[in-house]
Amino acid sequence: MIFAPSLRRASFIHAPRASDAALQRFLLAAAQGSPAETPVQVQQDDKAVTVQLDVPGLSREQLSITIDGAQVHLRSVEGAPRQVQRSWELPTEIDAPASTAKLENGVLTLVLAKLQPESRATQLTIG
Repeated sequence: MIFAPSLRRASFIHAPRASDAALQRFLLAAAQGSPAETPVQVQQDDKAVTVQLDVPGLSREQLSITIDGAQVHLRSVEGAPRQVQRSWELPTEIDAPASTAKLENGVLTLVLAKLQPESRATQLTIG
């Protein structure tokens, strides 16, 4: 008799987890010779700009995000296992209180709310 293991196809083929995909993108960028320039994904709509950046190995406490007008600065704090320092300048100013940052499975997601311009038009009465 011949015994052969039988595996169901669904038991060993699965979609990569988000952390696996983030690590693969980071390693691919490192293999191409520029680990400091990790891929950044940017999406934009009328209300916000969403930036996704791979930062594997860093925790929330090891990252610092500063918003100044239309500029966003991301850096790792002193003593972090990896040094990250990135800056972006967006075409419109950012509403810092309405913006959010989330770190999940080595992927930092920034949702940067656009500051809505205030109308300075005034109504004059005719005297």
